[in-house]
Amino acid sequence: MNRIPEPDQTPEGPAYEGRLLDRVDEEVVDQGVAFDIRTLVSRRAVLSLLGIVAGTLALAACSTGAASSSGGSTASSTTTSTPSPSSGSTATVAGEIPDETAGPYPGDGSNGVDVLEQSGIVRSDIRSSLDNGTTAAGVPMALSLTILDMQNGNAPFTDVAVYVWHCDAEGGYSMYSEGIENETYLRGVQVAGSDGTVSFTSIFPACYSGRWPHIHFEVYPNVESITDATNAIATSQVALPQDVCDAVYALSEYSGSSQNLSQVTLDSDNVFGDDGGALQLATVTGDTTSGYVVSLTVGVDTSTTPSVSEAPSGGQGGGPGGTPPGQ
Repeated sequence: MNRIPEPDQTPEGPAYEGRLLDRVDEEVVDQGVAFDIRTLVSRRAVLSLLGIVAGTLALAACSTGAASSSGGSTASSTTTSTPSPSSGSTATVAGEIPDETAGPYPGDGSNGVDVLEQSGIVRSDIRSSLDNGTTAAGVPMALSLTILDMQNGNAPFTDVAVYVWHCDAEGGYSMYSEGIENETYLRGVQVAGSDGTVSFTSIFPACYSGRWPHIHFEVYPNVESITDATNAIATSQVALPQDVCDAVYALSEYSGSSQNLSQVTLDSDNVFGDDGGALQLATVTGDTTSGYVVSLTVGVDTSTTPSVSEAPSGGQGGGPGGTPPGQ
């Protein structure tokens, strides 16, 4: 169960992590995205300092213990029920990630509702709606996107903010599909660290009529810029491999997805069909019991102008009662 953080009472008024609340009569989680951003920046600064200290101590330990290192080393590990993505080391890309439509359900303010203005949207676990709302059910998925700066020799694109969203196990999109208009699950933002990687805990999305299974994402220059969709420097989609989809969609909670998948291919899909998703097809490991780790390396070239088109025709989002055409 998620716990709502409690503010500290100070002579100047209620505060959280040393910052006075902007809205003194509201909960900490309802302070707005500006307060969230200040909290995030503060936490990243502390973590960076701890990382420097830890690195210094590690170097000191190596220098004093090098003579006895022939004895080998040991490592401990933990096992959890949710898969965890690994960022890896240096990554390469074959080209710039293709610009794709954000579709009619972006939730970024470009088509009605805007989740990026809401407090709490900067989060790694996107399975539940904001404010401790409904949790989406489905096969666990750990999503890892490594963003590379093609204008800087494919170096990790540090500090970019990545907004991710996708449909649920029934093919519905929160904030839009009938019956879940008031939900905000399966949407969230993370900020890339020094390795250019962002990670999310989610569920495997369904396949709805007319579209290959996919995950939407937008890349922003920094976390402060996420409140305006026109600031995005890349908008694209992640394609999911067929063998993994076949295994997931055999489960009863993904009713209808197998039939929908049988009617489309990567080459016929109206988004990935240009090249069969060559630069967008994720690497996936895992199984339906323990969940899946989904990874993609994304090349972003800031010297090119984003050329996102309108949502192409075709495709029916699923969900209770059905939804309008979606991408």
